[in-house]
Amino acid sequence: MNTINKNARMAGFLYLIYMVTHIISDVWRGSYIVLGDAAATTSNIMAHEGLFTVTVVGDLLAAALFFLAAWALYVLLKPVNKDLALLFLLLNLGGVAVQCSSDLFLFAIQLLMNGHDTLKVFQADQLQSLAMFFLDLREKGFTVAQLFYGAWLFPLGYLVFKSGFLPKILGIVLMVHCFTWLSTFFQSFLFPGFTAITYVSYPLGFIAEFGLSLWLLIKGAKEQKPA
Repeated sequence: MNTINKNARMAGFLYLIYMVTHIISDVWRGSYIVLGDAAATTSNIMAHEGLFTVTVVGDLLAAALFFLAAWALYVLLKPVNKDLALLFLLLNLGGVAVQCSSDLFLFAIQLLMNGHDTLKVFQADQLQSLAMFFLDLREKGFTVAQLFYGAWLFPLGYLVFKSGFLPKILGIVLMVHCFTWLSTFFQSFLFPGFTAITYVSYPLGFIAEFGLSLWLLIKGAKEQKPA
């Protein structure tokens, strides 16, 4: 197996494992959250505190895997255009940093519920309200990370398109997905009631990123012959 093929398969493997880890952690943690009910949410979290911690660690692991996948893609696509490859790597790193920082709010929820000595001045209902506040802050922080995760898709898609060893259609879909994902980011903050854009961005994102990871993992990339 040639070097470029090894790099492609490694990038695909890391990307796929990242997506699986992130989805499982997010869905699992979401099962404990009851929208608009602080008491029920905190009760669920405390009843499954160990598993809740696993979902937070899983989210952090997913972020690390995402950056490693971006690094593997950087190595793969650097020969096409080193500057653009570095750009998408740095954009990915920015999103990972914001995501990991926002996960600290999930640990703060556990500290609140475990009755730290400095929190004894608060009543139980106040602690529950604070827990929901931190949960909302985490979601806002994760949404901010999507600004970077959306922006990195355009240089990535462009390099996939120009590479010559990956399908051009994947590059086109990734570049289009950049704009739909950025639209989702702006919609979340500026037009929170208008969620129709997600009907386009989520399916397109699945096709673009899942398709890229599977292609890299299964098909790899062929070494280009010198002109």
